[in-house]
Amino acid sequence: MLSSNKPLLEFGRLDKCLAKYGKHFECDNDKEIIYSSDVNSDDTFVILSGVVSLRRGENVLVGIAQAPFIMGLSDGVMKKDVQYRLITESDCTGYHLPASQTINIIEQCQLWREAFCWLAWQNSMLELRDLQLIGNNSYDQIRATLISMTKWDDVLRSRIGVMNYIHQRTRISRSVVAEVLAALRKGGYIEMNKGKLVSINRLPFEY
Repeated sequence: MLSSNKPLLEFGRLDKCLAKYGKHFECDNDKEIIYSSDVNSDDTFVILSGVVSLRRGENVLVGIAQAPFIMGLSDGVMKKDVQYRLITESDCTGYHLPASQTINIIEQCQLWREAFCWLAWQNSMLELRDLQLIGNNSYDQIRATLISMTKWDDVLRSRIGVMNYIHQRTRISRSVVAEVLAALRKGGYIEMNKGKLVSINRLPFEY
């Protein structure tokens, strides 16, 4: 049975076989688009270091991903109609290679189990996001997003503004997000510094 933790062992095995065929890159700028479905739909992207945001459509924030991360692992098997973009949120390094070649390497090296574990984890993260957001009221969405941010390391939390992240992830208006955050800070439920989340003491179930 797989856990909800990122399958790092399986990633390592995939990376070992894919890296030698990939075209490596380094990005020194924030907010740089390194993957876009309309440009790179035929490529698999592997992020080895740094932080990226995954966005859908115009600018819907799906989530923040810390390396290691793979995008487009299955694109050599099935094309997706939904438009996605990967945007750097810090300095990043990685590589990319044609998705069709990725599938050939997986076949040759018998890495189907590793690929399945990665895709199963990725799918579980998207299911968790849907569980947190779909059908829930504004406060429940804000609460779930704050809790998810506590799982980030301190460096990542110090880089991402709480209000912007919640607004972009949930599409709840900035005024509502600001009102809820102010109330939670006043009640001593959360600690923030310069717009960044420091810690959560305890979040009430209802607002």
